[in-house]
Amino acid sequence: MSVKIGVSPISWTNDDMPELGKDTTVEHCLTEGKQAGYSGFELGGKWPKDSEILRPLFDKYSMDVVSSWFCGGLLVDSLEDEIERITPHLNLLKDMGTEVIVYCEMDSCVHGDISSPLSKRPILDDGQWEEWAEKLSQLAKYTLSNGMKLAYHHHMGTVVQIEDEIDKLMAMTTNDLGLVFDTGHLIYAGADPLEVYKKHSDRVMHIHCKDVRGEILNHSLDTDSSFLNSVLSGVYTVPGDGDFNFSELFKMVGEANFSGWIVVEAEQDPAKAHPLTYVTMGYKNIKSYCEKFGIQIEERE
Repeated sequence: MSVKIGVSPISWTNDDMPELGKDTTVEHCLTEGKQAGYSGFELGGKWPKDSEILRPLFDKYSMDVVSSWFCGGLLVDSLEDEIERITPHLNLLKDMGTEVIVYCEMDSCVHGDISSPLSKRPILDDGQWEEWAEKLSQLAKYTLSNGMKLAYHHHMGTVVQIEDEIDKLMAMTTNDLGLVFDTGHLIYAGADPLEVYKKHSDRVMHIHCKDVRGEILNHSLDTDSSFLNSVLSGVYTVPGDGDFNFSELFKMVGEANFSGWIVVEAEQDPAKAHPLTYVTMGYKNIKSYCEKFGIQIEERE
């Protein structure tokens, strides 16, 4: 088993706060990502949505497309409508040789509203859970039948935020649906990432690594901050630069024989946290954790 190390453009430019890195180009991100050592990039809002444009762009930098976020709407949309919406996204990623769609339910979420405290996030009742989980399972079956895995991203400010909700999602959906395991969102939500990984490692299809600055997190929780204000305050940083013990996690990742992308996805204000400096730090730390526990890294020449 081997892993690839990728990076999210969110260190340079943020889709939820377009003013952050608004003048940063896609080619600038690719140049610095390659310089830092990464093999691939997740796509962001600025990136072309046409494989005929994306392919030569990524080939120029010898980079792969890791995945791309899809804004889910199954809480309000029919399965048929969701399939119609996701199919162009699926085809783009499939054309680019990607294996996993990162999926998150967006109905009534507050993570993108800088004025909304996280306490205002939506919470599903039992009836909503049952209907939604069934549709998610069917959607995952559809994408899998078309050559793409669907991995659910738990996220602050959404309907799957806390550990109990992750457990419930995994219990109520089929194994066709995978999990995006995100260290930073787990810690923010009060979960122990090691315990969550232990429970659900067989469903983990994609890993997002970000660290947390505990003092800032505690202030954000005490003041019921919005997610975006917390990000602007610096709650997140790259792996190894905060308070989480990534070494223990990577020991478990190695023991579980995880195979796939490990992505440094640590949103910060690029005016305060120099992107190349931080993504380079993140790459070096992830690489050292992999080497420590004998996890083979697949690199693109």
